[in-house]
Amino acid sequence: MIVQACINGARSADFHPRLPLDPDAMARDGAACVAAGAAELHVHARGPDGHESLAPAAMDATVLALRRACPGTLIGVSTGAWIENDDERTLVAIASWHELPDYASVNLSETAAPLVMESLRQRGIGIEAGLASIADAERLVSLDHGGRVLRILIEISEQTLDEAFTVSDGIETVLEHAGIRRSILLHGENATMWPFVERAAGRNWSTRVGLEDGKALPDGTMASGNAALTSAAAAILRAGR
Repeated sequence: MIVQACINGARSADFHPRLPLDPDAMARDGAACVAAGAAELHVHARGPDGHESLAPAAMDATVLALRRACPGTLIGVSTGAWIENDDERTLVAIASWHELPDYASVNLSETAAPLVMESLRQRGIGIEAGLASIADAERLVSLDHGGRVLRILIEISEQTLDEAFTVSDGIETVLEHAGIRRSILLHGENATMWPFVERAAGRNWSTRVGLEDGKALPDGTMASGNAALTSAAAAILRAGR
């Protein structure tokens, strides 16, 4: 039961004045999040143009900076298909990384997910299986990857709370029926970020917060940055124990 800080995601620079978009900024921000209670960090590396990138030059510099700033902290990255917008480029990039993250998120909704998972496994990188729908959960079960991943990431994008809870419950049911017993990290985004932190606390699951998922604190005010979001989530998990 941990808080993972997702410090930037695919957000653009105008989303928040303290959105970290280069390796040094990510390292400083990551260290502040760890001090605020984050056990892990999830980042989207950026190229010189500020756009997301899986290229070794961007990924290696980012992971190395975070390792130096946050020794002993698990570092995770995204493999979202939109980043390289080409499945072959994604696979070539993963095979070319020198500074390896501890784990990488893979969206089961994406066509190349099985190939990406196998590429990560061959490199010794843990897999965070991203499930955003009941169909994603069913696909994970059908691929027989449920027992071979580091963690299940239930990530809900629906913004109406009833709809979001329905999807989350459906994913949980599929996993239970399949007998998949992996640790779960549950999170929402924007309007549902804090309700899902509360839900994770009630289920003794891990959760994540950060500017990737939203910029508002539980009281609706804008957070000063990722560390403030992390601190608020850590307090909720502590209260739920």
